[in-house]
Amino acid sequence: MVEEGGEEVLVDTRPAEVWLSCAQELVPTVLQKAREVKGFPGRWKMIISKLEQIPSHLSDLSSHPCFSKNVLCKEQLQVVCKTLGEAIELAKLCVEEKYRGKLRMQSDLDALSAKLDLNLRDCGLLIKTGVLGEATLPLAVARSSAEPEATTNLNMRELLARLQIGHLEAKHRALDSLVEVMKEDEKTVLSVLGQSNISALVQLLTATSPRIREKTVTVICSLAESGSCESLLVSEGVLPPLIRLVESGSAVGKEKATISLQRLSMSAETARSIVGHGGVRPLIEICRTGESVSQSAAAGTLKNLSAVPEVRQILAEEGIFKVMINLLDCGIVLGSKEYAAECLQNLTASNDNLKRSVISEGGVRSLLVYLDGPLPQESAIGALRNLVGSVSMDVLLSLSFLPRLVHVLKAGSIGAQQAAASAICRVCSSTEMKRLVGEAGCIPLLIKLLEAKTNSAREVAAQAISTLVTVLQNCREVKRDAKSVPNLVQLLDPSPQNTAKKYAVSCLGSLSSSKKCKKLMISYGAIGYLKKLSEMDIPGAKKLLERLEKGKLRSLFSRK
Repeated sequence: MVEEGGEEVLVDTRPAEVWLSCAQELVPTVLQKAREVKGFPGRWKMIISKLEQIPSHLSDLSSHPCFSKNVLCKEQLQVVCKTLGEAIELAKLCVEEKYRGKLRMQSDLDALSAKLDLNLRDCGLLIKTGVLGEATLPLAVARSSAEPEATTNLNMRELLARLQIGHLEAKHRALDSLVEVMKEDEKTVLSVLGQSNISALVQLLTATSPRIREKTVTVICSLAESGSCESLLVSEGVLPPLIRLVESGSAVGKEKATISLQRLSMSAETARSIVGHGGVRPLIEICRTGESVSQSAAAGTLKNLSAVPEVRQILAEEGIFKVMINLLDCGIVLGSKEYAAECLQNLTASNDNLKRSVISEGGVRSLLVYLDGPLPQESAIGALRNLVGSVSMDVLLSLSFLPRLVHVLKAGSIGAQQAAASAICRVCSSTEMKRLVGEAGCIPLLIKLLEAKTNSAREVAAQAISTLVTVLQNCREVKRDAKSVPNLVQLLDPSPQNTAKKYAVSCLGSLSSSKKCKKLMISYGAIGYLKKLSEMDIPGAKKLLERLEKGKLRSLFSRK
């Protein structure tokens, strides 16, 4: 046990019962001396009221079944005895009026009162938190008598208990040990961690010592990243002190606090709480000025916040658009850029005012430039998909929108390709734009996307093709592609999981003016599919079926 100023209490081999007797004997003596004091009446009245509470706390400790075995209990009794001894000495000095100065004695009495508060609190904690029943053996005994795993857990519980009991410096030492243990065996720490331990750690986030705050937030960051105690951290009030560290902590404190918030903000409820506690502004400031790791974590946190629709307007009012667009242009690491693109995608999902804000800040140009990398990101093309309906065709063409769409369809992930196809559906509001999209080389890539493994990608590819084939030259290009009819016929599957069937019918209807295409449709089994789709009242299925059956009859008669 460590007391104020970092003084160590000497290891004593006497059992807890001896220290209990010592404390019980000292209490009447110190009360008698304290009541004899005439000076500093207000301070001594308060000290006496605290001294009078000690016997009941000692009784509570001694009545616990693990009292005699608990190393922390013995240490606590040593500390109580030491405090009582100091109280006797101060009472003697006051009675004899031999103190060196009034102000000095006032300070000493205030310190004594604070120690008594701490002693009473720690005695209560030993009982209330269950620590007394957890850390029951000195380490040397535990090592000789327990299984390795049980010993480790026992030691860990005692270490965690020390975060709650004793002077701040004692907690600091326990924190140092915990940081080291978590580097080597985080799993064991998590297995014995309880609500009271979390609460103690959260309280240490507001310690006056910057070193303690740094080490505490390092531990909390590890706990948050483990994914096993987010709800406990939040319920114990971790968000406000983390936000304060993001705002005014050291470089390490800011980094660890921001990473913690990034992890915790994955929950929509916690994201709302972060906004409610004023977390947006300091996170935006980190995006503007932070180091690479902090900047990326802050951008990731803001991305998580932007996924919650009701907080998007608040983010906008704090100036998030300019910051995210600047990250796209100048972000230190790729992760920051990706988070910025995802954030813009979320912000532009539905609100037209927010879309206009992104466009006015130059977001379209920045998103298009970001797509130029070898692996164009789904988030960027997703944000563009949300925006293109609000941007004129001339502006899009001047920013080389179509070549970048082709790049995404060629080099992007399936998700990115799907977003690109969706953007085509939204941008093709005029015949001229449909023609330009076809001339840019999108059609073969969309036909290939019809083979995607995901139903949603196949659906949007078929939708884009059905939009484009209303222009004659695009329709011709689809007819010429050897894979178009086979791929589209496959999408006539009547199963509920296939949501592309109505677009496939529309596309094939446009192609059915070609005898060659009709023959291909028949040979790939379109008639069987269309009969089922006609019964399901899929638009255009009955008409296309009639065309194919007429063509099939003509073919039979011509052979005869």
